[in-house]
Amino acid sequence: MSEASLARAASGLVPASEGWFVVNAADAAWVTNDAFGSRCSFEANGPAVRENPELAQHTFPELGFRLHVLEPGKPSGLYHAESQQEDFLVLAGECLLLVDGEERRLRAWDFVHCPSGTEHVFVGTDSPCAILMAGARTEDGAIVYPVSELARTFGASADAETDSPHQAYAPYQHWQPGPQPAGVPWRT
Repeated sequence: MSEASLARAASGLVPASEGWFVVNAADAAWVTNDAFGSRCSFEANGPAVRENPELAQHTFPELGFRLHVLEPGKPSGLYHAESQQEDFLVLAGECLLLVDGEERRLRAWDFVHCPSGTEHVFVGTDSPCAILMAGARTEDGAIVYPVSELARTFGASADAETDSPHQAYAPYQHWQPGPQPAGVPWRT
């Protein structure tokens, strides 16, 4: 396997060919959303390459990785459960985990494993929080966004239960290419 080339999209560096690659999160493509913070997927897909559609072809078919930076009081997305496992590692800061109707406080180096069907979402607390997120990908993967009163108190519940991400996120703006978030130590 050869090394992939990296290309500069409006949001940062993305893979422009097949193969292995190394990129620092500070240089990678970032997207932002007023409701859900900032994230980096390390792939050439979706909003990271919206302004450079010729790059939208190099994604990870088996395993998805995302670095998400939560702002205080903001959720990582909407409360949901997927048909594939997901795993999370808090790298910096603190946050709340809403999981199967319960609330748990997490801090740096806490690891969360969610088997398939586990309802969950993360919510920022007092300062920025960086979380590495990983999830299995299959063609038959499914997701459900249940209504949750607990998640609703944090602005993280769908209005009505649905299995459609487009329907669940319809009230929110789309992710936009943006700068890496402030408040996280990138290079030491």
